[in-house]
Amino acid sequence: MARLILLTALSLLPLACHSSSQDSKPEFASIEINSAYGSESPLGHASFEATMSVGTFSLPALPYAYDALEPSISAQIMELHHSKHHQAYVTNLNSALKTYATAIAANDVPSQIALQAAIKFNGGGHINHSLFWENLSPSSSPDADSASAPALAAEIAKTWGSLEKFQEAMVKALLGIQGSGWGWLVKDGNVLRIVTTKDQDPVVGGEVPIFGIDMWEHAYYLQYLNGKAAYVENIWKVINWKTAEQRFKGNREDAFKILKASL
Repeated sequence: MARLILLTALSLLPLACHSSSQDSKPEFASIEINSAYGSESPLGHASFEATMSVGTFSLPALPYAYDALEPSISAQIMELHHSKHHQAYVTNLNSALKTYATAIAANDVPSQIALQAAIKFNGGGHINHSLFWENLSPSSSPDADSASAPALAAEIAKTWGSLEKFQEAMVKALLGIQGSGWGWLVKDGNVLRIVTTKDQDPVVGGEVPIFGIDMWEHAYYLQYLNGKAAYVENIWKVINWKTAEQRFKGNREDAFKILKASL
């Protein structure tokens, strides 16, 4: 029976996935996938593992209705983004992992290498969107108030001077993304940093993603057209600060628990 052991969320990443920030160099992560035989990958180690049957990732349910984030994000965008775009990443990831398992069983190294791009892209898409949905909350909810994240707010003020100055820095990073990508607030050890990732590359290394903002056009174009700045301005109204606080206080495994739930 073909099985894969995915070692952390990063096991979906093959080579050369990087996150960047104004004060850091590119970081790289190696693929860390073990076969059914339990042999350790020669390319690296990871902090935790989740065993899965091939082709069993599923689309996570949203914790709110499609229209719950209006007017910041329209119901039309949310439905398409979740049920079509995210579902496509899940479907394609499952297909790629199934084919990868067959290649492992056949000791077909060229096919394994050829499949890495699909696993990286679709796996990253699943990771990022699973985190993103939990990052958001209806503006009417107490969770959308930064007061629900006192520890995180204090660390943000310590790092950037104030929440407002942090938001300015985050907006600058988001609007500076060329093409498609994501902007993240991460915890790197005991330090907060703003990083950006290209395409569907997720946060790598030991960083904890506190929250991320999707800067792909499908996240805003039907509503904001080319008004990317307006999308970025309005998404602050629906950030789930309670979830951000929990991730800030937790570790990387805590942040990625949504992925285990989708197995």
